[in-house]
Amino acid sequence: MNILVTGGCGYVGTPLTLSLLEAGHQVTVYDIQWFGNYLPDHPALTVVQGDIRNAGTVPMEGKDAVIHLANIANDPCSDLDSKGNWEVNALATMLLAERAVACGVKQFIFASSGSVYGVKDEPLVTEDLSLVPISDYNKTKMVSERVLLSYAKDLVVNIIRPATVCGYSPRMRLDLSVNILTMQAVTKGRITVFGGDQTRPNIHIKDMVRVYHHFLAKGMELPGIFNAGFENISILDIANRVAKHVPAEIVVTPSNDPRSYRLSSAKLLATGFDQKFFVEDAIVEVIEAFRTGKLKDEEKYYNIKTMLKLKEI
Repeated sequence: MNILVTGGCGYVGTPLTLSLLEAGHQVTVYDIQWFGNYLPDHPALTVVQGDIRNAGTVPMEGKDAVIHLANIANDPCSDLDSKGNWEVNALATMLLAERAVACGVKQFIFASSGSVYGVKDEPLVTEDLSLVPISDYNKTKMVSERVLLSYAKDLVVNIIRPATVCGYSPRMRLDLSVNILTMQAVTKGRITVFGGDQTRPNIHIKDMVRVYHHFLAKGMELPGIFNAGFENISILDIANRVAKHVPAEIVVTPSNDPRSYRLSSAKLLATGFDQKFFVEDAIVEVIEAFRTGKLKDEEKYYNIKTMLKLKEI
């Protein structure tokens, strides 16, 4: 297949792109590269540096599928520039869908977020529950979903609502719960937990990549919305799991983030997908990457720190 990956230089985008190339696909990556480019040269890979708000410059011609990952990720980064957040995360998604239809693209796979549900009391959050997004970031994801579904007559739309991703990537992120708690343990011997009681779903980055492959293979017959998250555990439980591998003091402090929900991925599993990687695997990966010198606790691995520096330029 000839595939366009927006955000292909990102935390998930980098290993996804590498795996698509390994599977024999022709891949074009379109990414603004705020966080760098960790992709090696490959004869089947084209990397274009650009801003998705300039949708006319996105190379859609001849593509069989688009995997749209590019966005301003997480609440703190989105809050830095509300106008920019809505332009990148919502308006640009609509412009990309318009361009995909005009260029004859058959399939559009969108990375939404499990956080669109907000705070839920239900024992398991399924795709048919109401969306009550709390932050601007969550709201842009909800709006993007609804915009994309309006194009369902023109192309197949697969919307994925991922849980919090964890595990090692060449373009690492240390601002995600499992990764940051593990890094705190190995560098400081002390894990700071904000709140702790909030239950959040998790998905290993290797399974996240596998989800996109799954929809490339089967997605033409599976339009619609799918949750993607398997281990619903509390932040404190994650800290305790980390402490089993690295001796560390756990300090619990108050949190102003009330989001707590248990994601059900029964709909995804019913399509034939199976979980192969776990939070425990991610913890071990991050520890190993640090101990072997492959990973350091650097500012470039925290999105908000990088974004704040970009604003200074």
